[in-house]
Amino acid sequence: MKRETVLITGASGGIGYAFAERFAKDGYDVVAVARSEKKLHQLKEMLEAKYGIRVFLYVKDLTKQEEVESLYHELKQQHIEIDVLINNAGFGLYGEFTETNLAEELNMIDLNVKTLTHLTKRAVVDMVKRNKGKILNVASTAAFQPGPLMAVYYATKAYVLSFTEALANELKGTNVTVAALCLGPTETEFFERANLLQSKLRKLGVMDVKQVVEAGYNGLIKNKTIIIPGFKNRLLAASVRFLPRKAVTAIVRQIQEREQTKSEGSTYHC
Repeated sequence: MKRETVLITGASGGIGYAFAERFAKDGYDVVAVARSEKKLHQLKEMLEAKYGIRVFLYVKDLTKQEEVESLYHELKQQHIEIDVLINNAGFGLYGEFTETNLAEELNMIDLNVKTLTHLTKRAVVDMVKRNKGKILNVASTAAFQPGPLMAVYYATKAYVLSFTEALANELKGTNVTVAALCLGPTETEFFERANLLQSKLRKLGVMDVKQVVEAGYNGLIKNKTIIIPGFKNRLLAASVRFLPRKAVTAIVRQIQEREQTKSEGSTYHC
């Protein structure tokens, strides 16, 4: 029988890398997309040797919409059918909005919002025609409230959650499902790259990458729409509904703050 195929963006490290291994473990072929050719080749060698599946590599800068479209057309030309799409690629930017870099923020919106929407559109149309498929959009617990000091990042994740819930409703009656993985602080390179090692957010505790991916994988298989790994994260996501918005925003500001002096903004890419 033909193996099913999963497409994972941001597959060269962190959450994306872990998802690639998790799906390979269950016999999926993997389409791995990222900017780092070297890391993608390392992933391919490991997965094919360890699990005996096929890995297809696509080196793309997904902040550029023309490269998103070229990815879709190359898959079509090579007759690679996507059964599962994991929209994982994204990054965050830390700092006050008046001081952060506009170009970085526009790139963030392009990747976190436009690329995710673009790939979902292309994949879901084909999936509905086949009446079969799954999409997992990596959001964040940041989606549930505003985020001072990471204002644009939080807003992009709010979009991902809202978009996913609406699309899930539209797909009722089909065998195509879409889910949002709303992970909390996770032990990846996020804190180091965003220069948040001293933040109160990190001190609240982080989850292991494999735990987060396992929760995402199981939730997707069970056709859940919103997946929040970890009891503490689920509690925090639920609690914001019962507090005044200004209070929630003030609390998030306190958690986001760090002891270091202000900078022009630090980025995290995945």
